[in-house]
Amino acid sequence: MLAFAVTGVRSGWFTRGVIDQALEGRDITVTGTVAAMPQRNEAGLRFRFDTESAQLDGQAAQLPQRLELAWYSGVFARGDGPGELMGELQRVPAPLEAGQRWQFTVRLKAPHGAINPHGFDYELWQWEQGVQATGYVRAGPKDPAPERLADTWQHPVEWARGSLREQIFERVTDVKSAGLIAALVVGDQGAIDRSDWDVFRATGVAHLMSISGVHVTMFAWGAALLVGWLWRRSNWLCLRISAPSAALVGGIFLALAYALFSGWGVPAQRTVLMLATVGVLRLLGLRWPWPLVWLLACAVVVLADPWAMMQAGFWLSFVAVGVLFATYSRALYISNTRARDRFISSFHEQWVITLALTPLTLLLFGQVSVVGLLANALAIPWVTLLVTPLAMLGAFLPGFWDAAAWAIAFMGAFLGWLAAWPWATYSAAQAPMWAGAAGVMGGALLALRLPWRWRLMGVPLLMPVLLWQAPQPPVGQFELLAADIGQGNAVLVRTAHHALLYDSGPRFSRESDAGHRVLVPLLRALDVPLDRLVLSHRDIDHTGGAQAVLLMQPQATLLSSIELENSLQALRPAQRCVTGQHWHWDSVSFEVLHPQADDYGDVHKTNAMSCTLRISNGTQTALLAGDIERAQEAQLVDRSLVGASSVDTFKTDLHADVLLVPHHGSKTSSSAAFLDAVQPRIALVQAGYRNHFGHPAGPVLVRYAERHITVIDSPHCGAATWESWQPEQVRCEREVQRRYWHHLVP
Repeated sequence: MLAFAVTGVRSGWFTRGVIDQALEGRDITVTGTVAAMPQRNEAGLRFRFDTESAQLDGQAAQLPQRLELAWYSGVFARGDGPGELMGELQRVPAPLEAGQRWQFTVRLKAPHGAINPHGFDYELWQWEQGVQATGYVRAGPKDPAPERLADTWQHPVEWARGSLREQIFERVTDVKSAGLIAALVVGDQGAIDRSDWDVFRATGVAHLMSISGVHVTMFAWGAALLVGWLWRRSNWLCLRISAPSAALVGGIFLALAYALFSGWGVPAQRTVLMLATVGVLRLLGLRWPWPLVWLLACAVVVLADPWAMMQAGFWLSFVAVGVLFATYSRALYISNTRARDRFISSFHEQWVITLALTPLTLLLFGQVSVVGLLANALAIPWVTLLVTPLAMLGAFLPGFWDAAAWAIAFMGAFLGWLAAWPWATYSAAQAPMWAGAAGVMGGALLALRLPWRWRLMGVPLLMPVLLWQAPQPPVGQFELLAADIGQGNAVLVRTAHHALLYDSGPRFSRESDAGHRVLVPLLRALDVPLDRLVLSHRDIDHTGGAQAVLLMQPQATLLSSIELENSLQALRPAQRCVTGQHWHWDSVSFEVLHPQADDYGDVHKTNAMSCTLRISNGTQTALLAGDIERAQEAQLVDRSLVGASSVDTFKTDLHADVLLVPHHGSKTSSSAAFLDAVQPRIALVQAGYRNHFGHPAGPVLVRYAERHITVIDSPHCGAATWESWQPEQVRCEREVQRRYWHHLVP
């Protein structure tokens, strides 16, 4: 009750600092200090900024204390055509370091993330980081030039981290190895290449590739040995404080320093608090039973960060520690035994943890590594005893970074070989909480040091989470799931035994797109094998995540209007979408209404080539219109009128119950004639919150309102799910998953 009350007070205090809605999207002059090591990508920089003062139109403005800002360099496509740009050409950011005072003109908005089934909660993550507004630096030719005011001694740890990271990238020529070394030394996980992350997840070693509990614990253990050895060299010190006590305190404090230097991430915070809790008990001479020690460590972590309980890592780490305690692993107590016994014991530990955590991992991620035990058998000692020490020694003698890069290359080849195995991972639909809890109990029973007749009782408890099947639409019905992917389109269409993805969302940067961020995790969580991917046209806000989806779904065919020279054609040859194409899945019909075959011979805007798909079961109908504009809408309306008065092989029936709003609600689409022909009851808009284009446009919303069409947009709704057997209802994930830290969209 006390923890609940304290959390409520902290939450209430924090929400008082949210950005005023009236300040969103305004040009505000801010003065403050760069508070963290900047993150660089091909688009520019991202960094945390602590505000000191702010002015709007010459008047003082009240802003949140901590902002997260982007400073873009060069030009980048906005996603509405290959030649169109987002904003004006930006000035290239000057060298930016933690501790510098700057004055910028910025545009801000409240932290707003995608809310999808089984998706990452970006707004909770920003809440934990203390960020209450995000935005970007206005640095175009017509904007006031950003001004660097001074270098200060604020945030010296962050400055040192940034300086060391730059040294790593200057010294190590292989970018991938340099990124991993930077992640292990300064905690910069963003430096790791995305393809490497895919390998690490497939082999179950991702926990080793950032500053995790394993690294902090090993560092504390090594530091304690060093402090104890040095302490014993002085009789005077030993007579005042015993060497074991000094080693314990020294190890914890040095682990704290390491965690701070590595970015003070949530896993590192959690580990330091756990070590400190156990250390205090030992110093006080309290020999509590292990369940009490375990629960006390949990309580201390939750008191410091109540929202840690919403993180998968919290449950994985504490369940792993609890299992180790419960199984009384001999490796925790071995000191002077043979190396063979230590190896066997450590392998037994890893086996027990893998077995116990498999159901929990499936519950949280929908995927578990089958080769994880073998991969970790090499990776854990290789990373903790070789790569990490070499990487850290490189801070004093840079030559060690070359040796660390060699060790990383060897390990990468081994892990890549394992990840290439066709059965390297096992995926299952993410089960409900009751099935996951039963599975964790089953895994724990199998791992406990009990007679086998008791252990085997855990097997049936594992079955629900291992064999869970996500609910499917009934035969003759279909479901639309419009994912929350920001400014772009991505709609998952499911029938009883088939699935289609219409568009794949935007690309955010070279290392980030809607496919990796949203669609691949969503398809994995629902355990959906795609039969077909339809890419309406080539614009990046519709094809940005296609590569990730196609690599995950090798059996899916590709239907699109993309040009023959498009790079996606090399990955999966595309069949052209043409008016008149149709197919049937589980008594549900699919028909392509646009473009016509002759359109491919003319030069058109890419929007004009949008594949338009009509889905119907005879009772309910959905129309997915891509980015068609008024000219294409008029063609569809004309064909529907001609077809209504004469015999036409390609008769176009435009009537639909659900409409994916053309071009995200742009002024160039949703003409009155088109809406009168379609007559939808529900219109879905997939657009980004406060997007640059103003979608959906006000005049367009007026036309929908005049026809009493219910408009549901992703900024207010999150992912939207519509089912043909419940046609009056739309499930909005932002409403279903509502939490007090989520942004209330005005």
